[in-house]
Parts: sequence; C-alpha cells; structure tokens
Amino acid sequence: MKNTYKHFSIEERDLLCKYHSQGLSNAEIGRLLGRNKSSISRELKRNGSPKWRCYLANTAHNKAKARKRKAGIRPRLKTRMIKEKVIRSLRKGLTPEQISGTLRKKSGKNVISPEAIYQFIYDKDTRKQFNLVPCLARRHRIRYPRWHTRKHRKLLIPNRVSIKERPVYPKWLKPFGQWEADTAGITGKGAKVVIAVEKKSLLVKLLKIKKRTSKTFRVAINKMLCRYPTHMLNTLTLDNGKENIEHELIAKTLDIKTFFCEPYHSWKKATVENTLSRFRRFYPKKTDFNKVPSKAIKRVERIMNNTPRKKLGYETPLKIFNAGVALPH
Repeated sequence: MKNTYKHFSIEERDLLCKYHSQGLSNAEIGRLLGRNKSSISRELKRNGSPKWRCYLANTAHNKAKARKRKAGIRPRLKTRMIKEKVIRSLRKGLTPEQISGTLRKKSGKNVISPEAIYQFIYDKDTRKQFNLVPCLARRHRIRYPRWHTRKHRKLLIPNRVSIKERPVYPKWLKPFGQWEADTAGITGKGAKVVIAVEKKSLLVKLLKIKKRTSKTFRVAINKMLCRYPTHMLNTLTLDNGKENIEHELIAKTLDIKTFFCEPYHSWKKATVENTLSRFRRFYPKKTDFNKVPSKAIKRVERIMNNTPRKKLGYETPLKIFNAGVALPH
C-alpha cells in the first residue's frame, strides 16, 4: 500500500505536547499517535519553540497554518535587477503593460507579464516598503447604478454632423489625420487645457487657454494643428460643449471635416478620453490651471509623446507621427 502523508491535527498536537512534556521518546510518541518517529521529530523541530526548548500545541498549530498560507506564494519579481527596473519605470510614469512590452522588446523574450507587475504593486509586503499604487494610471472606476439616467439638453451647435457619418476604416487601412479634441479643467470660469490627439499615432497636442469659450477653443485648435500638412488633417471629432460652436470656422481654416458625438456618448471618442485620463496622472481632476505655467503643460506633452505605447508596438507617438508626415501624398 502506498504511503500517504497527513498533516497533524490540533488534537494530535495536543497529545504530542502532553507526551513530549512527559519525557517520552519520539518512537514511543509515534506508536501512541500511529505516526512514524521521523514525523514526530520533524514536527518538533519545525513547529517547536527553540527559544524555550518546548512544544506548545496552539503555537505549533498557528505556525503550521501560517506556513501553509505562504506555501503557494512566490515572489512576483524574482530577480533584484527586474525589481529595480520595474520600480524605476513605474516612478517615471510607465504602465505595467509598457514596462513588460519594453523589456520583451529589448530581450527578445517574455521577461515579466503585466499581471505579475500589478500583483507586485498590490502585494502587502511591497506596500509596506514603498507604495507604488499612486504611480498607476487608474486604481478604481466610479460606476453609476443601473437606473442612473441623465436628461439630454437641447443641442446648440449649428450644422453639426453626427459621428455616425464619420468614415470607418479597418485597423490596417486607418489613415493618418483622424483627430479628436476635448478640454480639461475645473467646471466654470478659469484656465483650461485643450487636448487634441491623432488617432493612428496617438500624438498629443496640449495648449493652455485662459478661459473656455468658443473663440479661445477655436484659436487653440487652429494654433496646434495649422502647421501640419493637409494629409495629416482629415477629420476632427468633438463633443457637444458650447466651446465647439465655431467648428465651421475651424473646418474652413484647417480644411478639415468636423464630427460630433451623440449627447453623453463621449466614449465614442475613446482615444481622446483615454488620453485625458493619462493627462490626469500629471494633473488630477480639480487642478487649478491658473496656477500651472504653460511650460509645465508643454513638458507633459513631450513626456506623453515620447512614451512607448503598446498599441504602437512600443514605439513612441512622436516617431510614428513623424513617419506619417513624411509619407508621400
């Protein structure tokens, strides 16, 4: 019959404690408990108290349970070099996916998975040493109840064209020049940041404006995009904010077609929404942009455009966009 091993129960440990305190040998205790003497010896060494040279049933049982809990846990980042590289990259603002992809690209093999990095970040022992959670782009998402609804307000934008009419391309045929734009800042009066992003290259343009009006928004978009050739300016997708009323003047100046999301369907311009969430890693919601200099905004733009992206095969948006500008047309 094949030998099987069974862990000591709390009752067996109580008896072991009793027999051991009586001075019985390991062989005698083994016969009384129906265990091999080597099992008794191993139990006394592993779970006994070396300091007091005794065996206490409750203490031994707790030590055994703690060891069992940790048995299946392995360090997520196994080498010190990878661990230090991950921590440095997180503090520079890279995401776990970007770190994993960059390491894979450099070494030619799968060094560490994004999931392993997430597990390392949220590990209790890691958080005792250094809290890396704030380095992540997102932690928790706020979700409304199912029954939550919003009333649609009357649209005030003249001659708006629905996003449903925007050209749809397969991924491998998507042309350059598909832009999306939005604004970031505290609701109400005060400085805002206009954000424009090109969908194929993920290039980001940021510009601070003193206040959000249709004129300041129009001037900002024109200033950011007017330097690019016509084949890099095909469409511009906006939301239904009042700052977009002068979209026809933008379209005329840049020779670009403008499209609008349906009310409360901002997720349909997902590229700029994702870019906005990445921008908020540098300037969270409720940031007062009156106190943020324009040079600091431009610095963030440079960082975002020189950060490798998974969607681009871990190339940078600036490199991909410049390649698009150089294409013959």
